[in-house]
Amino acid sequence: MFAAERQQEILRLAHESGRVDVLSLADEFQVTAETVRRDLKALDRAGLVRRVHGGAIPAGHLGFEPDLAERDTLAADEKDLIARAALAELPADGSVILDAGTTSARLAAVFPVESTLTVVTHALPIAARLADHPGIALHLVGGRVRHRTRAAVDAWALRALGEIKADVVFLATNGFALHGGLTTPDLAEAAVKQAAVRAARRVVLLADSAKFGQQHFARFGDLSDVDLLITDSGLSDEDARAVEAQGPEVVRA
Repeated sequence: MFAAERQQEILRLAHESGRVDVLSLADEFQVTAETVRRDLKALDRAGLVRRVHGGAIPAGHLGFEPDLAERDTLAADEKDLIARAALAELPADGSVILDAGTTSARLAAVFPVESTLTVVTHALPIAARLADHPGIALHLVGGRVRHRTRAAVDAWALRALGEIKADVVFLATNGFALHGGLTTPDLAEAAVKQAAVRAARRVVLLADSAKFGQQHFARFGDLSDVDLLITDSGLSDEDARAVEAQGPEVVRA
């Protein structure tokens, strides 16, 4: 069976069952799990499925903007690798902004307990994970909290970010593209992300490779605004070079 035929059958099974898992597909098609993962990545890139931990679900099942719990299951292994690679970008003693996002939340989860940093975030889940670190001076930005992201937005959040200059911001995104820039579904979220970029001397984008080429409603920046992209090995050599041509250094965890 050719790859295209196999992917078409995987898509049919996903729509029929609501979910497919890697090991079952590998057994059914008598191929390796890695082959199935490549098929799912290709279908995800085409916008036909969304990868979740251990498999995939049809894209339509997620709606326009999935909630936080659903997004946290997408590309979970890749997000863990990205978060651990991002630890190397923490200043030894300085200030950071952690943008709302599931990958930046995973970074917060692996912060060394002995960290002595000033951390600013508008994301409730991130603040909760860092609140018990005794060496961290934690600043929680206020504002209207969006249910889907558990993040503060609007005027209060923008005003607070406008009053600081951090060493580095760890930025999250729903999509990044060579010509579409950095995008997210919600305009209020986009405005806060723009403010976070302006509030930092260095911008580190944390984004798994499945988000490459995806474009959403609200654009909040360009790849040229980013100093470093930390992604996973699913981003091809060719795509990594194309991203670097626009300015950012690329690290594939």
